[in-house]
Amino acid sequence: MTSWSVFIIVCLMIYVSDTQMKVSMADLVDDTCRQTPNNVLCVETLRADPGSTGADVRGLAIIIIDKINEKGLATVEQINNLLASTIDPKRMDALRSCLRYYNNGVLGLDVIAAKQALDKGNPILATQLMNDAAGNARNCEDRVSTLEGGSPLTSSNTIVIELSFIAAAIARLVK
Repeated sequence: MTSWSVFIIVCLMIYVSDTQMKVSMADLVDDTCRQTPNNVLCVETLRADPGSTGADVRGLAIIIIDKINEKGLATVEQINNLLASTIDPKRMDALRSCLRYYNNGVLGLDVIAAKQALDKGNPILATQLMNDAAGNARNCEDRVSTLEGGSPLTSSNTIVIELSFIAAAIARLVK
C-alpha cells in the first residue's frame, strides 16, 4: 500500500468518525428536546450554541441555563429602562418588584445555584431551582400585567419562563 492510499484511508476514517459523532450529538439534542415542554424552542436554542455539539445531557442543561441568564439580564435592562421613563407610582412599584424577582430570584439565586447543583451531581435541586426561576418570572409578569396598558415585559418574561421549564426538564434527565 502506498503512502497516498494510507493517507486517503485515514482521511476517510476521520471524516466518517466526525460525521457519526455529529449525527449522534444531533440525535442527543433531538432526543433530549423531545422530552421537554417546548421541543421547538429547545432545539432552536441548543442548535444556536456551538457548545451543544459535544455536550452531554448535563452540558445541554447548562447551555439552556446560560441562555436563561442572558435573557434575564436583558429583562433587567428592559425593566431599568422602563423605570427611568415612568413617573406613575403604581408602575414604578410593579417594576421594582420585577427587579427583585429577577435580581434576587432568577439571576441572584436560581441560575447560579442550578449550575452549581448540576456541577455537584444534584439534578433534583437543579430541577427545583429552574422551576423556581419560572415562578419568579411568572410572578413578575403577574405583577405588571395588572397595570393600565398591560405588561410591557410579557415577551421577556415568557422566554425566561419557557427556557426555565426546558432547563428543569433536561435537568431531570441528568443521571
